[in-house]
Amino acid sequence: MNPLTLSRDKPVSSHESGDTEYQLTLTSMKSFAFMLSVVLALWVRGTASSEGRGGLRTNINPALLYAQAILAMPDYSAQAYLYTNEWHGRALDQRFGEAMELNDKVFRLLRQAARQTVPCDWGYDLSQGPELLLPSLAKVRSLAQIARLRLRWHLENRRPDDAREDLLAAFILGRQTAKDGVLISALVQVAIENMLATGIAENWFRFSSETLQQVMDGIAAAPVRGNMAECVETERTSMKGWFVRKIEEFQSGSRDEEEAMRKSLNMLRSVMDPGNESPKTAGSPTPDLIVQAAGRTTTGLLKQLKELDALYDEAAVLMTLPYEQFQPRIKAFNEKIATHPNPFVQVFFPAFEKCRSKEFAIETKLAMLHAAHAYRLSGDAGLSRILDPHFHEPFQFRRFQFGGVDRGLELKSKLPTRDGTESVIFVEKDGPAFYLDGKKVGLPLK
Repeated sequence: MNPLTLSRDKPVSSHESGDTEYQLTLTSMKSFAFMLSVVLALWVRGTASSEGRGGLRTNINPALLYAQAILAMPDYSAQAYLYTNEWHGRALDQRFGEAMELNDKVFRLLRQAARQTVPCDWGYDLSQGPELLLPSLAKVRSLAQIARLRLRWHLENRRPDDAREDLLAAFILGRQTAKDGVLISALVQVAIENMLATGIAENWFRFSSETLQQVMDGIAAAPVRGNMAECVETERTSMKGWFVRKIEEFQSGSRDEEEAMRKSLNMLRSVMDPGNESPKTAGSPTPDLIVQAAGRTTTGLLKQLKELDALYDEAAVLMTLPYEQFQPRIKAFNEKIATHPNPFVQVFFPAFEKCRSKEFAIETKLAMLHAAHAYRLSGDAGLSRILDPHFHEPFQFRRFQFGGVDRGLELKSKLPTRDGTESVIFVEKDGPAFYLDGKKVGLPLK
C-alpha cells in the first residue's frame, strides 16, 4: 500500500485543486519513515556525488545558457545610462553601480556557460542562407560592453575574483560566438576580443599580479578562436548553395521555364534589394543585370553560380596565408574579382580582405597583451620573448608620457591598419583619460 493516501476524513495537511479540497492522511508511520530515510539517503549520496564533480552541471549546451542570459538582460532603457556615457577617466557613481547590479543574474548565467564542457551549438539552420536570422549577435556585443564596465567596477570595489570571472566569461562568450562558422559571427568575436583586451589595458594598474596571471591563464585556456578561413566553406554552402537550391526548386516546381525564371528574378530582387530600389553601392550588379548575363535562363543562372566554386577554393587558401604572403596574393585576388565577367562574383566576394585584416589585427593585439604581461613579470627580458605574430620580432616599446607624467607602456606593431599602425597603451597610473588605441592613440579623450 502507498503510505500516503488521499482522504477526506483524517486531515494532516490540505490543498485545493479546482473546487475540491483534498486532504493528505498518513496511513503508515513506519512505511513513511522508511521511505523518508531512503529518500534522504539518496539525496545525501547524490549531493556528495554532485559536490565531487564540482556541484554544477557541465554538460549543458552553452548556447542555451547564453539564450537565457540574453532573456535576463535588463531593458535598454534601464541601462541606457551605461551606453550613452564615456566612463574611461570618469568616476563611477551610485547610479552606475545600480545599473551594474541589474546585470548580476545575467553574468551568473555567463559564468555558468563558461564552465560547460560540451560543444556550443547555436542551433542555426544554415540552409536558410540569406534568410537566416542571427538575433543573438547584437545582444552578445552588448554583453561584452557591460563586461568591460563590470571589470573596472569590480576592481575598484576590491572584488578581483568577480572581475576575473566576469571578464573570462565574456571572453569565452566571444569565442563561442564564432562556433557557427558564419563570417559575421567571426567578426563579432573579433569585436568582443578587441573590446575586452582594451578593457584589460585601461585597467592594467588595477590588476594585482596574481589576478592578472589568472586572467592570462584563463584566456590561454579559452576555446580555440573561430577563424575566417573556416567561414569560407560556410559562406559557400549557406549562401551560394541556397541560391542553387532555390533555383532548382523553381525549375522543378514551375509549369515552364518562363515561370521558373520569373520566380528566380523575384527571389534575387527580394534578397539583393528588398525595397526594389537601385543598389546603394556604385557598380553593384542588379538582379536584372545578373539575369541578363545568364541569358535569361535558370540554367544560365546555375552555370554562373557553379563558376564561383573555383573562387571559393582560392579564397579558402588565401585566408590561411600568413601576413607576408597574404598581402600580395589578396591584391591579385581582388583584381580578379573586380574584373570578373560573372556578376554573381561581386555579390559573394566583397569582404574577405577586410575580414582577414581584422583577424591579423586582433591576433596582434592579443599578442601585445601577452607581451605587456611578460614585461610586468620580468621587464625587458620578458618583453623580448613575446614576438609580433606577423613580423616575428619584439614589439616596439616606449614609456608613454601624458601631460608630463609617465602613465604606462605603449606597444606598437608594424602591422598597418586603416588608422595607421597597430598600437596599444597599457595604463600603469590613474589620471586624465586618453585614447588607448586606434588612430587617436595617446590623444586626450574628449
